[in-house]
Amino acid sequence: MKKYEEIYTDIKGKIINGDYTATEQLPYEKDLCEAYNTSKMTVKRALDLLVDEGLIIKRRGSGTFVKDLSQKEIKRITQSNQLSGFTAYHRKSGRKVTNKILAFEVIQADDIVQDKLNLKPGSFVYNIHRVRYVDGKPILIEKTAMPIERVPGLERTHLETSIYHYIKDELGLKIQSAHRRVTVKKADEEEALHLEINKDDPIGVTEQITYLDTGDTIEYGVTKHRADSFASENIVSN
Repeated sequence: MKKYEEIYTDIKGKIINGDYTATEQLPYEKDLCEAYNTSKMTVKRALDLLVDEGLIIKRRGSGTFVKDLSQKEIKRITQSNQLSGFTAYHRKSGRKVTNKILAFEVIQADDIVQDKLNLKPGSFVYNIHRVRYVDGKPILIEKTAMPIERVPGLERTHLETSIYHYIKDELGLKIQSAHRRVTVKKADEEEALHLEINKDDPIGVTEQITYLDTGDTIEYGVTKHRADSFASENIVSN
């Protein structure tokens, strides 16, 4: 973990735990530099991440302050910003996640997947197609492509539990960011069947490319969500 990430993680943890409370002023940047034994640029980068995440604000001439948020709001924001994966997200709330695997195979990447994942011609990927359930209710249909050289040893058992758990805890890789596009559409017959809704009911669609901390792509996925279990939240800062 890089130094600015350590500082970001430490301050974020103190906000979540209530060591820094709503509207409280954080130490000045020069004091943070001394506390973490690092440069002003490194501290600024860590604080900018917290601003982007919606946890703190910078007031010109006054300093940096924790946003006026309840602990419930802080928890919701931090959970929505995490790339922890579907299974981990819902299990934190005590829910049971199960999966129906519709397809799992190794195929040669087509032009679209090759472009999205920035792969060389002829590269092979895992083609994954699942329906994902929470407490027995179908929530989403997931189609994912992952480069086999970046996720070696992926097996069907990982699809039945959590792919992200395998990537993070067994392969030791760090998922750092994702580019996500959200749209809506009407469900076709197959989507309606899997999601247990009516044809032409609205569904949310997310298209996502996920990146490791090395900058390499690790996942391209298109997910179809039931409208009654779908929301998209963004933090906008200036």
